Amino acid sequence: MTRGITTMTRTRRRCRSGICATLAALIAAPLLLTPRAEAADQGFLETIHRHITWTSTVTDNGDLNPYAVVVAPVSAGKVKKDDVLVTNFNNVSNLQGTGGTIVDYTPSTKKTTLFASLPQHLPQCPGGVGLGTAMTMLKTGWVIVGSTPSTDGTTRTKGDGCLLVLDPNGQLVTAWTGPNINDPWGNMAVIDKGTTAILFISMAGFDVPGYQVRDPQTGYPVTINKATVLRLELSIPQAKPPVITSQTVVANGFGQRADRDVFLIGPTGLALGADDTLYLSDALGNQIVAIPEAITRTSSAGTGRTVTKDGLLKRPLAMCVAPNGDLLVTNAKNGQVVEVDPRTGKQLYAQWIDTNQAQSPPGNGDLFGIAMTPDGKGFYYVEDDVNTLMEATR
Repeated sequence: MTRGITTMTRTRRRCRSGICATLAALIAAPLLLTPRAEAADQGFLETIHRHITWTSTVTDNGDLNPYAVVVAPVSAGKVKKDDVLVTNFNNVSNLQGTGGTIVDYTPSTKKTTLFASLPQHLPQCPGGVGLGTAMTMLKTGWVIVGSTPSTDGTTRTKGDGCLLVLDPNGQLVTAWTGPNINDPWGNMAVIDKGTTAILFISMAGFDVPGYQVRDPQTGYPVTINKATVLRLELSIPQAKPPVITSQTVVANGFGQRADRDVFLIGPTGLALGADDTLYLSDALGNQIVAIPEAITRTSSAGTGRTVTKDGLLKRPLAMCVAPNGDLLVTNAKNGQVVEVDPRTGKQLYAQWIDTNQAQSPPGNGDLFGIAMTPDGKGFYYVEDDVNTLMEATR
């Protein structure tokens, strides 16, 4: 598979043929900026002025709907340092929770290749394979990716899923399962020291029924307040795959629920601050919360401390840390990324990075993964309405 900049015809379930704007229209659309509420030093998003379409993320087998975005920390196997790895959550039939591919975009050559292709039905992983937003590549070259699987594209057939360990050539080595692992959902926060590593992963599938089970008071699918954040501590022997040495639930009690359009709604974004604080985007709570002493705590902090809520946040999803220490978080309910100062809780700025008028508001439901570029001057993200990898830069 080798692809360049491409206008895509496949779209997500809710993006009907003939409705979605073309890539050319998206690129030509003006950048709409929402200014901060009060004067302050320039934030990171205020330096971002260009949005570049790099590649299609659709594979030769038809997998689509990009979710996770990870920048490779090393060169190993098929992967070169600073490559961008992207998962696909849907298969060629556009069924959610059935995609099993990871694409590898190499910025230096502008080529996209297939890194991994996993079978939908995998006995080691309860329910099979549907690659979501939970993924990382370690300094030793191992890739760990979460599976949140389904057989019919809905949570009616949702499995518990697993964490899959791949070697640097994209070959499956092992799968991690257990009572603490149930639909790995959010982007991982990682501390990687080479021979050891710590992963923080949100789990959003505990006892979630199909979307047809409704709350009689709200009319929405029933909300189950059992989502967690799991800390996994790993040992990584030389030339051998990582091994889990301990696991701790560091936060729990977050809302999670099924959704016909986006499969699951639950805590998604995870980012580590400089003071042992883990920040989490609570999608159903429409807030960002802080989990103190995340690296060392031995028990759950519950739902943590609210850092900021509502305002510019419109169901916050994936999250990363900008060079100035601010949080960048994508919105699910519009095409904006929001900058938040976690020290004060102020929502500083929002920028429209997906202005597709086919959705209302523009870009609604199009954004998922986000990752900083290696030079710290911008960030990568995906637009799942047109199945592309994008870069926002100065």
